[in-house]
Amino acid sequence: MTNDPDWASALEPPPKKPLRRGTKIALWLFAAFVAWAVLSNASWLAPSPDGKPKLIAHRGVYHLYDKRAAVGRDTCTAAFAYPPTHEIFENTPESMTWAVGLGANMVEIDVAPTKDGRMVLFHDWTVDCRTDGKGATRDLTLAELKALDIGYGYTADGGQTFPLRGKGVGKLPTVEEGLAALPVHPILFNFKSKNPREADQLFAILKAAGRDSQQRGDAFYGAERPVKRMRELLPNNWSFDLRREALACSKDYVMYGWTGIVPDSCRNGVLAIPINYQWAYWGWPDRLIARMDRVGARVIVFGPYERGKSNEGLTTPQQLAKIPASFNGYIWVEDIRAVGPALRSRQK
Repeated sequence: MTNDPDWASALEPPPKKPLRRGTKIALWLFAAFVAWAVLSNASWLAPSPDGKPKLIAHRGVYHLYDKRAAVGRDTCTAAFAYPPTHEIFENTPESMTWAVGLGANMVEIDVAPTKDGRMVLFHDWTVDCRTDGKGATRDLTLAELKALDIGYGYTADGGQTFPLRGKGVGKLPTVEEGLAALPVHPILFNFKSKNPREADQLFAILKAAGRDSQQRGDAFYGAERPVKRMRELLPNNWSFDLRREALACSKDYVMYGWTGIVPDSCRNGVLAIPINYQWAYWGWPDRLIARMDRVGARVIVFGPYERGKSNEGLTTPQQLAKIPASFNGYIWVEDIRAVGPALRSRQK
């Protein structure tokens, strides 16, 4: 048998080529960058936030509805209601006080002017769907609005039955009645139009009622122009444009919050976080909270974001359980009857 000196060497793997100096440096720099990014955004290395989460009861206590069907901003939700389990209507004094009793730290209500210079609490642009009336809310007088049945249009079966008809007659309230319901509790006022004069009108009502909105901690949100005007009238109160400002802050922070630099769009603004995208927000929760505190920004956690579905707050205790216990910002709530008691139980 002839010995082949190359036979053994042929089975051995080829010798590894040493990495070039430049490649080694690049790898070390990349590893250092990753380590820095992880540690600089590590929530467990941030100080523990002070305080507890604050619940915002959207519309107070109201009749829940199918948000997959009522996806439009001004869709009449009464036409897609779930079977009612109570007889309290949204944006009413009873709804507001009940929400506070269930644990709401702030109650959100919708304001709309009347034809004769008053202002009422009502969500829809028209009264056609929810009530037994017709026309734009702003084209009716207070007396005409007071005569309506705000339970008239509620149906859970596509219009076959209307279980709340006759139970909401005369219950469409004025802003003054809402203020009387919560004399010392914060209210979040929602401007439904883009008209800045509505901010002046609401401010005049607050002043005439003797309400110190700064001391109470009232807040205001809606379109850009009425929000801007309210900031001029009450510069020390919280006023924000949820659709424009909060969206810009959230997008910018997700994009480059890893740097530790808070975007200018977040300064004195609002950061909105859907509970199913908490993982996308750098430093969540404690590091992020510390950063937002430094620039005067508030953080609001919403319910899950889903394409093709209207934005919403929390509706179940299971959703609440997904929010870290150290979170001390605001939580937007749709069903305060379920979420309020669950938070109280969690804090015991």
